[in-house]
Amino acid sequence: MSRRRLRGWLLLLLLPLAGVSSWLVIAERQPLVSRSEGIAASSIADARRLLASNHPSRQQRGDARTALIPAALVDTAINHFASRSLGGRGAFVIVGRSGELRLSIPLHSLPDTRYLNLSAVIAGADGYPRIAAASLADLPLPGWLAEAAVAAMIRAAGLAEQWRVAERSIRRVDFDAGAGHVVVDYVWQPELLEQVRSLAITPEDAVNLRSAQTALAGLLDHRAGAVPVPLAQVLTPLLRCCSEPSPRCGRAALLVLAAHVSGNSLSQLLPEARSWPRPRRVKLSLHGRHDSAQHFVVSAAFAAWAGEPAADAVGLDKEMRDARSGSGFSFADLAADRAGIRFGELVVARSPRLQAALQRPLSDGDLAPSLAGLPEGLSAAEFERRFVAPESASYRQMTAEIERRLSAMSLYR
Repeated sequence: MSRRRLRGWLLLLLLPLAGVSSWLVIAERQPLVSRSEGIAASSIADARRLLASNHPSRQQRGDARTALIPAALVDTAINHFASRSLGGRGAFVIVGRSGELRLSIPLHSLPDTRYLNLSAVIAGADGYPRIAAASLADLPLPGWLAEAAVAAMIRAAGLAEQWRVAERSIRRVDFDAGAGHVVVDYVWQPELLEQVRSLAITPEDAVNLRSAQTALAGLLDHRAGAVPVPLAQVLTPLLRCCSEPSPRCGRAALLVLAAHVSGNSLSQLLPEARSWPRPRRVKLSLHGRHDSAQHFVVSAAFAAWAGEPAADAVGLDKEMRDARSGSGFSFADLAADRAGIRFGELVVARSPRLQAALQRPLSDGDLAPSLAGLPEGLSAAEFERRFVAPESASYRQMTAEIERRLSAMSLYR
């Protein structure tokens, strides 16, 4: 073998070793961000208030607006993205007049689990925010290089058009540590809403949603509107109809059913849904209750589309609002929420256990545990007297009882 060929083979052998060595150099044994993937109910309340103050229906093209985004909400959103998309954790804090973003991504392919730790300091600026400094582990990166890497990732993810629309809309971003806000000055453009929709609902999702709504309309067409129908009698055949064409069709079925039980229309998400077949207005029940069916299905859809932490937070936020000004806090509603969340996760995972269960008629008892003995109708004062807060031992005792009932069910073991 010639010396040149020998050098070539050695180079080929050394390249993988060099790559592994590089990972070992920048990978760290401890994560920069260590936290749960949970979402606080307060974050859902923050998101509702932000949407209410910047609702697209109250804006005209060219309107200049300022959005005050709570830093805690940005922190929650980044951690949710890191958990769902990267299998890691994320965090965001405001330091002075800048924002600091941190990410920790586990590298399970290495002999011992290590972490890719990244951080970036984002400075306020006209237009979209600029990366002032960044680091990968202990390796400092210039801001321009970090921005170039972000731009490349945006293009690779197919988000270039969404990014261009955002750039045209955003006029300035500042960070207010005192108020705990990210301050975004923007000019409203209807294209923003279209781009958000395109991120939330892909063309494949739209096809699946239409298929699921058509199937639901067929299932309810012969039902009498005044007579409540057990949820299992509709959910089971609907999922059977949608189980074959696409792995994503099951979650489409849950979203269609959630829109139905909550009295909403998918046209709020997809304008073209106005021309789809409309299901007959039929009340569905779970353990003889319409509200339990609503909680189960809506939570299942949230879990399927946004994950368990988001679904849990939405359910708890709803109960806390009910305690203040509605029907009262209900652990029975939370039990229906938790059952729906577990069901939604099984649908997305295409669980063999669920697929086997769908081959036979299901009953209410197969979907949700007994709600007997779970406190309901608690006013804010009564809830505080008995349970103090969701972090208290007495509250955790009730949620543990709900989880015990769920774990005793064959579908959720």
